[in-house]
Amino acid sequence: MSGDQYGRYDQGFVVPPMPAAPPPAPADGVRAVAVAVLNLSGLGLGYALVRRWILMLLCLAATAVLLFVALPADPDGVPVFALVLYVAFLIGVAAHGAVVGLRTRLAWPPSAPLALVLGLVLLVAPAGGVVAYDGARDEATQQMLLDRLDEADRLVEAAGRRTFTSAQSDYREALEVYEDLSADHPDSRAAAKVPARMKTYYTTVGAAYEKGDYCEAVAPLDYLRTVPKKMPETDLSGLKDWPDDRLATSLYECASDGLASGQSTWASQFGQLLTTFPDSEQATKVEPAVGSAVSAKVKGLGGSDPCAAVEQLKSLSGQIENITAEDASVAAALTKDADRAASSAGSGTYNCGVDQYKDGDFESAQTTMEEYVSDHKSAKNAALAKKIAIAAEVAQTVPAAGKKLPTTRTGGSISVTVQNDSPDDITVMYTGPVTGSFTLKACGSCKAYSFASTISPGFKPCNANKNYPERTISLPVGTTYFVHKPNGDSLSTPASDTAKLESGYIYTECAYTTTSLS
Repeated sequence: MSGDQYGRYDQGFVVPPMPAAPPPAPADGVRAVAVAVLNLSGLGLGYALVRRWILMLLCLAATAVLLFVALPADPDGVPVFALVLYVAFLIGVAAHGAVVGLRTRLAWPPSAPLALVLGLVLLVAPAGGVVAYDGARDEATQQMLLDRLDEADRLVEAAGRRTFTSAQSDYREALEVYEDLSADHPDSRAAAKVPARMKTYYTTVGAAYEKGDYCEAVAPLDYLRTVPKKMPETDLSGLKDWPDDRLATSLYECASDGLASGQSTWASQFGQLLTTFPDSEQATKVEPAVGSAVSAKVKGLGGSDPCAAVEQLKSLSGQIENITAEDASVAAALTKDADRAASSAGSGTYNCGVDQYKDGDFESAQTTMEEYVSDHKSAKNAALAKKIAIAAEVAQTVPAAGKKLPTTRTGGSISVTVQNDSPDDITVMYTGPVTGSFTLKACGSCKAYSFASTISPGFKPCNANKNYPERTISLPVGTTYFVHKPNGDSLSTPASDTAKLESGYIYTECAYTTTSLS
């Protein structure tokens, strides 16, 4: 063999398989903290640096859901359950990120401390978001309060176009809004506008006064005096006393009109004025106004309708007595006015009875004059009033008897004997030139006549030989009208007779009763 001979020996070797994933990195606490902090941003950046893309997307989705719930900013903020779930989620992904980052190398940056610094810097973003959200929430709250203020303003404006009675509930609702803004949100922009709104509120509620409608102004002005109890004094800006003089004027003017027109509320309004504003100029006018009203009604007693004047004075007296006054001198003067009205009404009853008699209302005239005689026994007109009452009763049976008003004349030259042919005690009433009455005892053996017998041609009472109860009176010449009225519970009907008396004769008058047609 030529040349050198060489031999080759191949020694075999085994190539190891490629690993399925990079081998775990040595444990690094700083890296674990960095991944956890980066995950707290809510963007899943910690998962991005350790290449856990699905988990990163999950973090982004959770943050997106939170933003959807939280935005736009609402005065009530984020619902508590949503906020609790999201915080728990962040804590969970931070803890899980720390576990993953402990032995997983970062894709970027290469330095774990640098990643931690980056995570801490990125925490400023959610913190800033919280601050910005709080600011947006505050602005939303401010706007909500301004909206409430505007709604209350619109409520007041609409209420001002209606009567106070129908709008009072709306006024109260608006006031509650103003009160709430001032008390519960004193630093809000809406609360700062409340003082100006209260000026509008007062002028709107009290608008009836400015129109001169004083009776309509009383209730709203009275209501406005209660507002300071609910609103802070600083918001009223001098409005606390705004209704007082207006209310005093309204009470006086409305009561004065009611006094003149006969309405029923004037006394209570004068009383309210005298007790609520006793030192006001308006209060000094009350008693003179009442006294003038009494004097005017007293003059009416001599007018064309004295009966109406009597009733008005009676009513006036009672109403004056109901007026309450704090000032003792005013109260005493009002008491005198009430007494004067009552006294004048009593004495004016006579004029009323005369007027009723002249008008032919004999039944009312009788009642009125009997009332006058009963209440004024010592009055100078008592005797004549008694005669008018008798004549009025006679005229109810014989209307012709009421053509002339009786006088106080008594006696006469003609003798008239009246006998009682009746089983009842009777009252004999007569009127004409002389008016009077007397009673006769019953005739024990007599009976009431039937109506049919009294209209027969031959009817003649007192024609038997009986000892009739009788009485003789003296009357002047002229026509005298007699009525014989049974006393007690007798059902007999009064009888009547018309006697034309002439000189030179002696007359006998027979009193009898008839049974009722029914």
